[in-house]
Amino acid sequence: YLLELTLRQDVRPGLPMVRRMKEAIQKEEKQKEANEKNRQKSIKEEEKERRDLVLQSALGNENKGFALLQKMGYKSGQALGKSGEGIVEPIPLNIKTGLSGLGHDELKKRKAEEKLENYRQKLHMKKQANEQAADQFRIRFKNKQEERKMEGDLRKSQRACQQLDMQKDIDVPKETWYWLEPEEEDKKDEEDKEDECTSTDLSVSEKLHILTAYLREEHFYCIWCGTTYEDSEDLSSNCPGNSAADHE
Repeated sequence: YLLELTLRQDVRPGLPMVRRMKEAIQKEEKQKEANEKNRQKSIKEEEKERRDLVLQSALGNENKGFALLQKMGYKSGQALGKSGEGIVEPIPLNIKTGLSGLGHDELKKRKAEEKLENYRQKLHMKKQANEQAADQFRIRFKNKQEERKMEGDLRKSQRACQQLDMQKDIDVPKETWYWLEPEEEDKKDEEDKEDECTSTDLSVSEKLHILTAYLREEHFYCIWCGTTYEDSEDLSSNCPGNSAADHE
């Protein structure tokens, strides 16, 4: 009998080790379940179980508040209010389980709102700075265009002044900058002219205003009209404008 029982057993290598491991795992699980059943619940766990049990059960006639509502005509499952516009379910409880003090959540919420507001203010300030930079760029670009236009009008006036002066046999301009500067000059002449320009220290608009007035008074010429008049009376009566602003 013992020989027959031995021959029926599975003698594959490694099988007894697997069986012992399974038995150990099952034993450990059973021990955990037993410990869980025998473990004494904490006060918080017991309070939570009692609270959940009470919240899941409906109010009975033993509740004084519910009994008063029934005397006033309230029925279970009916909404509150004379016309039934009130709530049906009780106001839910907000159980505080954390260790933080009262008002901590409000403080945390307020700090988050302040952080968000500071971030929005930074974005607004950055947007304003970008807009101001764009406006300044447009102003500089516009001023540069106006300056280039005035420089072109000044060169036009210098060219006209040189031609009109030479027609009157004037060999030397009243001011050096009244005429166009020659393209090729000696270094010494260039240094002298630079010193002279720094001494005058006039802007392009000021030079244009002075030269325009000289052409009108001396040659009765309007740079804006491109016309030479006979005299001052003809200039004042027939010229569309008496200043650059009028022509523009």
